[in-house]
Amino acid sequence: MTAHLFPDNTVLCNFASVHQLHLLSKLLDGRGAWVEAVAFECERSSAHYPDLKSVAAGGWLGDPVEVSDEVELLQVEGIRKAVFGGAAARPLQHLGEAQTIHVIARRAQFAGSTWLSDDQESLRVARRQGIAVRETQHLVAEAVQIGFVSSAGAGFSMLEQMIAQGQNPALPRSATDLLSM
Repeated sequence: MTAHLFPDNTVLCNFASVHQLHLLSKLLDGRGAWVEAVAFECERSSAHYPDLKSVAAGGWLGDPVEVSDEVELLQVEGIRKAVFGGAAARPLQHLGEAQTIHVIARRAQFAGSTWLSDDQESLRVARRQGIAVRETQHLVAEAVQIGFVSSAGAGFSMLEQMIAQGQNPALPRSATDLLSM
């Protein structure tokens, strides 16, 4: 069984904001996956970050995982509303998070998968469900540690550039912290 890595739209936008989606693709190493709501969010976000158009076209996250069974739709809606406070008037609000957490927690083929997000509330919810989580800073740290990024300073600079572009990844205290994450 493959442990998949499910990035949410915040992670995709972080890497797109600094034109580093190819780096994210390398880090996912063929294990990337996404749900249909995140794919939709990504498509909408491509208006701000055109690089995001390459995600679906490149196929490195595969076909979006569909949630279409009546029971599953009700379960996802329960997570979206009760756990995340998604409003009935805004049916897409928190849908990507709810679908992803549902799929990882309830579908056997995705057991052991990891949720990649910088949304602190969804990370807390996932942890409570026993789902492994990682943030953009952890992905950049991994890229530094395995040599996909030339140095800790370059990785730290990449995170700072994401912030300068309006994104909100967590920033470690220093570049050297990327070497021990």
